[in-house]
Amino acid sequence: MIFATTLRFSLLGAAMSAALGLSACSKPADTTTTTDDSSTTAQKPAKTLAITQIVEHPSLDDMRRGIIDELADNGYVEGQNLKVNFQSAQGNTATAGQIAKQFVGDNPDAIVAISTPSAQSIVSATTTIPIIYTAVSDPLGAKLITADGKPFQSNLTGLSSQLPLEPQLDLLQKIKPDLKTIGYVYSPGEANSVSLRDALKKALPARGLSLLDIPANRPTDIGMATRSLQGRADIIYTSFDNNVASAFEAMAQAANELKLPIVASDEFSVQRGATAALGVNDYDFGRTTGKMVYRILNGEAVNTVKPEVMNELTLYVSPKHAKTQGVVLSDELLKNAINVDEKVKIASK
Repeated sequence: MIFATTLRFSLLGAAMSAALGLSACSKPADTTTTTDDSSTTAQKPAKTLAITQIVEHPSLDDMRRGIIDELADNGYVEGQNLKVNFQSAQGNTATAGQIAKQFVGDNPDAIVAISTPSAQSIVSATTTIPIIYTAVSDPLGAKLITADGKPFQSNLTGLSSQLPLEPQLDLLQKIKPDLKTIGYVYSPGEANSVSLRDALKKALPARGLSLLDIPANRPTDIGMATRSLQGRADIIYTSFDNNVASAFEAMAQAANELKLPIVASDEFSVQRGATAALGVNDYDFGRTTGKMVYRILNGEAVNTVKPEVMNELTLYVSPKHAKTQGVVLSDELLKNAINVDEKVKIASK
C-alpha cells in the first residue's frame, strides 16, 4: 500500500481531583456582545457551553482548542457571547460521573463530551440537554449509536474517530517487516480500547501475526506494562487510549530502553516519542466537531445533526524516535509522510 501525506478512506456509515471539589477550568464571561460591526458576535445571542474530557493530554486538549476556535470563527466568542465551563475528570471515571451531574444541574445550552468515558457519563445523566461527543473511536461499542448509525438518545450526536484497521497493520509491517507479535498496552475500563483489542485479535491471524495484550488500569501502570513486553513483542501499537496518552512519556521511555518501536494514531504521540502514527489531525478533528456544536447553538435540533465519522488520515513519522527504538524508516514512508522532527526544528527557531 502506498501512503500519501493525507490518506482518505471512505468509512462505512456513521458507526463508530477524584471528588466534587475538583478544579474547574471554566472561564466566566459576561453576556454583552461586541460592538465591532465586522464581527458576527453582535448578532448572536449569548450561549453557555459545558465541555468535559476524561483527562488532559495534548491530543484531547488540541481537539478542545479546535472546537473553541471554530465557534469563534462563526460568531460565538468565549468571553463575549459564549460562556464555556470546562472540567477534566483527571482520569477518574467516578469524577466524570460527578461532572455530568453538575453539568445537568447547570443546564447549559449544550454539552461537549471529549473521549468515550466522558461521553458515556454525560449520556447517562441527561436525555434532554444536547450532547455532542467527540474523540470516541467506537460509538457503537460505547452504546452511543445503534448498528444502523442512529444515536441511542434523541439529544445525542457526535464525531467518531474510528480508524480503519487494515492500513494501520500495513504500516506496522512496513516499519517492522519481520513482525510477528504486536504488543498492545490498553485500559480495560475504556470501551474503545477493549473493542480495538478484540478487532486486532480477529484480524491478525490472517497476516500470520499475534497480539500480546497487557492491561494497565491507571496511568501509573503504563511504564511497567510496557516493560513487560521485553523479549515478547516486536512492536507496540496504541490508539486513542486515554491512560496511555496521559502517561505516554513513560511508555516511550520504556520502549526506548527495550528498542521497541511505537506506532500510534495521532501527531502528538509522535512528538512525544512514537516512531510513527497514522491518524487524524487532532486540531482539525476539533474544528469539525465545532461545526456540529455551532449548528446546535445556532438553533438546529440535535436530532437533525447526524453523527459523523472523521475520514481524513495523515501519516506522521519521527526518524529520530525510530532510530532510538531500533528501526530505520524506509524512503517510501519518509517521502509520503509529515516528518515531525522537521516541524519541531522549525518551531524551535
